[in-house]
Formats: sequence, C-alpha cells, structure tokens
Amino acid sequence: MTRLGAAAALVDGEIVPGDVEIDEGRVALVGVSPAGRGGLAAPGFVDLQVNGFGGVDLLGADPDGYRTAGEALVRTGVTAYQPTFITAPEERLVAAVRVMETARRHGGGGGEVLPRIVGAHLEGPFLSRQRLGTHPAGPRRDPERGLLERIVSAGHVTTVTLAPELPGALELVDLLRGRGILVSAGHTDADAETAHAAFDRGVRAVTHLFNAMTRMIPRRPGIVGVALTRDDVVVTLIVDGHHLAAETVKLAWRAAAGRLALVTDAIAAAGVGDGSYRLGDVTVEVVDGEARREDGTLAGSALTMIDAVRNLHQLGVPLADALDAAAAVPARLLQRGDLGVLRPGARADLVVLDDRLELRRVLVSGAQT
Repeated sequence: MTRLGAAAALVDGEIVPGDVEIDEGRVALVGVSPAGRGGLAAPGFVDLQVNGFGGVDLLGADPDGYRTAGEALVRTGVTAYQPTFITAPEERLVAAVRVMETARRHGGGGGEVLPRIVGAHLEGPFLSRQRLGTHPAGPRRDPERGLLERIVSAGHVTTVTLAPELPGALELVDLLRGRGILVSAGHTDADAETAHAAFDRGVRAVTHLFNAMTRMIPRRPGIVGVALTRDDVVVTLIVDGHHLAAETVKLAWRAAAGRLALVTDAIAAAGVGDGSYRLGDVTVEVVDGEARREDGTLAGSALTMIDAVRNLHQLGVPLADALDAAAAVPARLLQRGDLGVLRPGARADLVVLDDRLELRRVLVSGAQT
C-alpha cells in the first residue's frame, strides 16, 4: 500500500480528516492516522464538455492528438471526460466518433497516464437556428433518426445535446434513452411548456445553462426558469468569468445546489494560452483568456476545470460543493458510479490540492501524472 500524505479527503461530499491509502490502483482506506500534511485529496474531475485541449481540436484529431490533449488535460485534474463535437457534416461527425472510439479503447497503451474517455458528446447537429451560437449554420439539421443512428453507430456516444422544440426531437429522446444515451437540452429556443415536456420525456440536463438559449423573463421563464426549479434536472455551467456574470452563477447555485455540474467547454486553446485556434471549421481568437469568433460571438472557452472549481469557490460556494460540481455531480448524471468518488474500493482517480487550491498530484488508477 502507498499513502498520499494528505491531511484530509473529500468522501461522499464531506471532508474527512486523515490520509488516504492506495493499493493496486484502488482506494484502500480513508481517514488514516496520522494525517499527512499534503493538502486535500478529492475525486478526479469529470468534464462533460471538452471540444479540445492542449492545442488539439478534437473534432479533427487523430489518436496522437488525443494523446497530446489527454496529457495536457490530466495535468489540470481531469481524470475522465467526454470529447465533444460541435455541429458538422455527417461524414465529419462519423469520422470523429470513430477516432474517439479508437482512442477510448487503446489510449494509454504506451504507458502514458491519460484521463479516461467516457464517450462522445454530440453537441449538435439538432440545434435551434436561432440559438446556434458559434455553431455553423450549414450542417445544422432538424432531428432525423437515420442521421442520428449513423453517427451513434460509429462509436460509444454517451451524451447528445439537442433543442427539444424541434420537430421530431422528443422521438429522438425516446430513441436515445433506449440506448442508454444521456440527452441534454441546449442551443434551444424552448419555452417553459416545451421544456417541461422534454424533461418529463427524459431529458435530464441542460447544456451550459443561460448561454445559447431562451432568456428568462418574468412571465415567460423559458427553459432556464424551468431547469432551475425542477429537482430532476442537472444544469451545467461555464464558470470562466466570461460566459456568466458572478450574480448569475450565484443565482444558479442557490436554485440548483447539488445538481449543478461544472463544464469547461474547452477548445484547443485550453492549457496553451492566447492565440488563434480552430473549433471545427470556425476560427477562434483567444485574447486574455476569452475565446470569440471574428464577429464577437463567444466560442467555447480556454477554461480548465481546476480554474472552474476555484472560480465557483471564490463566489462563496463551499469547497466541498465546488469539488462535487466538478466530479460527483457529472458522474452521477452519466450514471457512472465508478467515477467522481473517493471511497474504499473505488478506483484511485484522484487529485490532491494544497491550501491555495493548486494541484499537487493527479492520479489515474493510482498512477501519478
């Protein structure tokens, strides 16, 4: 057995004093005395929405690109993630899912410590024309069963973001749920009635709440108001200081504590810095950490998950809850009981943070990056 040297650990939402012991890639014991002096151990982060990282745009990546992105991503505390593909022509989405599947099955074969690829997140092409954000309009489609089946047959797809108000969308929700694929509402013009119908049908989340969707106004709360007031819906937020005002994040937290999941919506710039990058066929300029298209539209982010945790905590959210929003909540949404947890018997996918919330260690199955 090996010990982390941690002073405490986040276990099932509670900070437990004592060290953590690891044996053969799994957590053996928590609360071990004497406690170490090495900070707080917590579950590794689970990012539901990663378009790119470390200079790599995942929509066009090859297996080596996944390795490069994964090596950069895991250094930021992410131990599991969903490669996310924005709206693109069918052939590009099929090819991207196939490459993702190869990386998912064979990544890390060279002995690298890489984050787990949970499965693909298709953010499109079934999105509202009025709420595309940075997504290209050309390949956007109304829901089409055959198109969806061809894409999801290319590899392991775990999440689909769609606009539930589109014709045929709820029938696709039934199809996806039958295949065990999470459906999230996003890039949507749905009103409150449509939102309720979608959530009743089995849509379980909202993708980057507030961004690229109907605005909430007093007598027309839209999908935002419905999501914030339903206990059965997880809301994901990009807490980077650019997508949302501090007060907006605080409002979401107060309404949806315990069902708020942090996402980065990271593009290739994340983990690299300012400059010009590609998001699919879109050129994105990153200046002072803010990613925008030439027309000024926000285009993903350069956010890392550890920074998202820090940002949420700095807004007054307790540290344990901020960490859960990056790990336990997204893992539960994916119905992956093997992710986002730190308890005896669980895989040792862990981070260790110091008092300044700097990452001291990141481990995947007990192997340190």
